Amino acid sequence: MRFLALAAVGCLAVPASPPAPAAAQPTPVSAPIRDVAYTVSFTRATAAQRQFAVAMQFTVGGDAPVLLSLPVWTPGAYEVTNFARWVAGFEVVDATGRPVTWDKLDPDTWRVRPAVAGRLTVRFRYLATKLDPSEAWTAADVGFFNGTNLFHYPEGRGTDWGATVTVATEPDWKVATGLEPAGAPRTYRASNYHELVDAPVLVGAFDLDSAQVAGKPFRLATYPAGSLAGTARDSVWAVLARMVPPQAAVFGEVPWAHYTLLQVAAPDFGGASGLEHANSHLDVVALPAIGDPFLHSLYSHEIFHAFNVKRLRPRDLVPYRYDRWQPTTLLWVSEGITDYYADVMLVRGAVGDSTDFMSAVVEKMAQAAQAPVTALEDASLGAWLLPEDGSQGVYYPKGALAGFALDILIRDASDNAAGLDDVMRALYQQTFKRGQGFTEEQWWASVTRAAGPQAPRLAGFRERYVDGREPYPWDAWLPLAGFRLQVDSIREPRLGVLTRADSTGVRVEEVTAGGAAAQAGVQPGDLLAMVGDIPVTDGTFGARFRAKYRDVPSGTLLPLVVRRGGADVRLQLPLALGVRTVSRLVADPRATPAAQRIRAGILHGRTDP
Repeated sequence: MRFLALAAVGCLAVPASPPAPAAAQPTPVSAPIRDVAYTVSFTRATAAQRQFAVAMQFTVGGDAPVLLSLPVWTPGAYEVTNFARWVAGFEVVDATGRPVTWDKLDPDTWRVRPAVAGRLTVRFRYLATKLDPSEAWTAADVGFFNGTNLFHYPEGRGTDWGATVTVATEPDWKVATGLEPAGAPRTYRASNYHELVDAPVLVGAFDLDSAQVAGKPFRLATYPAGSLAGTARDSVWAVLARMVPPQAAVFGEVPWAHYTLLQVAAPDFGGASGLEHANSHLDVVALPAIGDPFLHSLYSHEIFHAFNVKRLRPRDLVPYRYDRWQPTTLLWVSEGITDYYADVMLVRGAVGDSTDFMSAVVEKMAQAAQAPVTALEDASLGAWLLPEDGSQGVYYPKGALAGFALDILIRDASDNAAGLDDVMRALYQQTFKRGQGFTEEQWWASVTRAAGPQAPRLAGFRERYVDGREPYPWDAWLPLAGFRLQVDSIREPRLGVLTRADSTGVRVEEVTAGGAAAQAGVQPGDLLAMVGDIPVTDGTFGARFRAKYRDVPSGTLLPLVVRRGGADVRLQLPLALGVRTVSRLVADPRATPAAQRIRAGILHGRTDP
């Protein structure tokens, strides 16, 4: 899963997770069931109620209790969510329509007590108001859900059982999902429960088209209808066509028969968030982000996850358990290294250039520096707790930087004969292809093999920078790949206020003592209307103000208009210049030939055998 913040629309707030489950207890065992079929109804009427109507049918062989549970989490979203809390109106009937007795065995398990053998139908409503790609959400003309939200499973009976899913909806609405069609209209099949719940479903009024990407069918579904159209849609298709082949080249195959990208844009959403699946992914994005290159990294991240975490996966996550959390110390590999590849794949696919990649690296350095000093293994384990100490999610940027560093060090040790790609490819073959997950020992053994005889150059990396908390020595690492950090000092105008944009405008929350705004007489609570000749219409005015007046002499008086008490107040702002330091990652023109080959190898996916 990936969260991105878009400056123009603010940051994505991640809600607090419910308490984690207690220590695992012996799993109760349901009576066996067979011929499982789900029907999910979503019409204009249920949309008005912000609900999905769900029916589950199955056959029982006798009167033994059937224990039906809902998952407590969705793989890829490493937090306990307890989807059972959104269920309402639960009822069970037999083939004649007579009620069947049931009660709750535990918070997420319903115990059904059939009277005789036969066909049973479970019905309930699911409240779908969570605009999050791991949950279920509805609007007047669209809805999406994950199988983990709606589809019960029989406790203790494993996951090796098939099912069908039928989506009942309006004749003029569409359905898009990565599930396999079952022959009947809007009916899909899955051979096991993992497959069943690993394909989100989008239903409603949206745009849907398809093309060939890396030789396989690829579908693109986008809501609202018309939000991604014309040349903007063509551009996304071009990006996908260039992005996927270099990802597949790392692992040696395109592992899906077809792929579906679902994108939902909403006016009340800030930033962008995605959740990966084996042959699809769902992105929830802010409306202003539609068609913005900002989203390319999100697409790249989620598609790379189809290789790294949906297939190549830590042993702690094989198989997925749906009744409890599954912590792992290797989440920095699954998420952080995926984030490294998300950026470098944009270069390898000619979607972006090396400057974009280097900017992304510096941004991750800044993100990691802002968090408390945290070991990557600890941050991986802590993902499930949503820690409040500022370390939440640090395994993304810090893990991406560890991947970048390992790529450099492996290539340096092997004289660019191997890189991180070789580590990923070897583990993919050795573990996923054999139906296994990888352990820490297998990960580091693969790193050592890729580095070759000079692997001792990487000695201590895990102890110091993954299990340990030492700062990354970029001054030693970057020159090995022909990069260097350049720090620039920039003089620019400073207004001296802290603002917040809301429905009324851009409001001043704090005024810096002695700053330019304080000298002009700006007060907390003022609404900024005009700074110089820059209209203040949203939170991006600061960048325009700095660009416009960066060369104007300090002390120059500028007109400033604020709204206070319903009236415009005109003030004089003395221009104040401040110094800001900016770090940039640049290609060192004096890099050695060996370092230049390593840099080119990273950016273009090449090695020198």
